[in-house]
Amino acid sequence: MDRKKDIIKTIKEIAGRYSEYEVFTDWIRCMALSISNSVQLFHNSVWQDREKVYLDTIKKYNEEEAQALSRLMGMLAETMEAKMQDVLGSIYMDAGMGSKAAGQFFTPYHLSQVCAELTVPEPDDTGKIHINEPSCGGGGMVIAAADALRRKGVNYQKSMEVVAQDLDWKAVYMCYVQLSLYGIRAVCVQGNTLTDPYIEGKTAEENILVTPAKRGMLI
Repeated sequence: MDRKKDIIKTIKEIAGRYSEYEVFTDWIRCMALSISNSVQLFHNSVWQDREKVYLDTIKKYNEEEAQALSRLMGMLAETMEAKMQDVLGSIYMDAGMGSKAAGQFFTPYHLSQVCAELTVPEPDDTGKIHINEPSCGGGGMVIAAADALRRKGVNYQKSMEVVAQDLDWKAVYMCYVQLSLYGIRAVCVQGNTLTDPYIEGKTAEENILVTPAKRGMLI
């Protein structure tokens, strides 16, 4: 069931003391941090810092609002189960949160699908497909690549190995949540791809979110 309209409606209902943009941003931050911390076995300083950010964010809302934010994740999962798509990018744009000033626009998913159909390669000799998305946004291009593989009969959850990077934490959180829920093996990275590209073992842990599938777990 497609619940995008219900999600937007609920965000508008929660908004009041905070803008719809802030509610959306808090929602995706809390989802991303809760997923990340739930699959990280060692409660190190990064885990603790993320737990604090989560708690500081959620305590802005009263009990009823916090429960509504929790229900939003269920609506998101329902929508993503209905068909593969960039749900969060679509919600962001449909709710009018795109910004000309900041250049924050998400590629319409049908265009991502065309690009994926033209560019996604076949698995290599090891059965893997390595994808590096240097400006990942909400992860629409990666989702479209997974969708293209699925339609070709390739198990994207086993074959894809993704590095998705973006300068904006909001985009990283959006990408991480969606790739996590679609079971895609990915490392989502906050940083400037041109000046500070992801290097395994060298990029600071606090700038990295590893999807459950990449950690060998399910959510």
